[in-house]
Amino acid sequence: MAPTLHGLMPILATPFDESGRLDRESLRRLVEFQLASGVDGVAVFGMASEGFALTTEERRVILHDVVGVVDGRVPVIAGVNGTSTATSIEQSLLAEEGGADALMVLPPFMVKPPAGTLVDFYGEVAAATSLSVMVQDAPGVTGVAMAPGLIAELARLDGVDSVKVEAPPTAPKVGAVVSAIDDPDFAVLGGQNAQFCLEEYARGAVGTMPACEFPDLLGPVLALFLDGRVDEARAEFRRMLPLVLIGLQGGIAWAVHKEVLVARGVIDHATVRYPASRLDAGSRASVKLVIDELSLPPIPATVRV
Repeated sequence: MAPTLHGLMPILATPFDESGRLDRESLRRLVEFQLASGVDGVAVFGMASEGFALTTEERRVILHDVVGVVDGRVPVIAGVNGTSTATSIEQSLLAEEGGADALMVLPPFMVKPPAGTLVDFYGEVAAATSLSVMVQDAPGVTGVAMAPGLIAELARLDGVDSVKVEAPPTAPKVGAVVSAIDDPDFAVLGGQNAQFCLEEYARGAVGTMPACEFPDLLGPVLALFLDGRVDEARAEFRRMLPLVLIGLQGGIAWAVHKEVLVARGVIDHATVRYPASRLDAGSRASVKLVIDELSLPPIPATVRV
């Protein structure tokens, strides 16, 4: 049986209008763009969503709108970034109430937990909800390291069904985690804006969770790779690599994702919330150059309605 969570599952940006309020119409178009691109799932409240800057009420509204547009066509994964067991469970229950299909759970990061206690943490979060739990291994964000052996221990917990590996170098870590887990139903996925997605797939990953501005470009690359046309996949990935890399810049990544989405006509504004930084003129020109060199295809007409 193949893992439920697999394939291309982008992390949705959170569109804001010029004043910084939620732009629900742009959010609808963004979700439709993902679906029209053939994604296998979408995620909200991840790092690329500026989940750190959203209020509880905004999380409710966003999840309501995304679940409504998706309408069961693909899984909706809700990020959980609480700083304690209690706050993580609270976010998990709100996500379940809002119709999410799975949770992507960061470990507590404000106070760094001893590695051994993460089994208790993930066990309590998974026991509090009926949703499947994805462990998010992102030490660059959290400062919390998870060894492959620990992830294998977490994989044995009831309700913990997947892991997103974002600990560089990601490809060797994916391979080590796959080797440590003897369960074909447990999904190992990559992140880091899909920078090394083909290497991760070669090491046993079954999916990737990048930002959301290029699903129509990355989807065909993954399809080629899975069809055994590896050289073609690598050539197509090299062509889009500047777009991947420019969205990996600390501090301005959120603005880059949104600048590309605005340029493609998906969302109306590239507004970000502090502590994310807006693009200066030079960075905006660099993003435009990457877009122009790629000659990005227009988004489907149904998305622009």
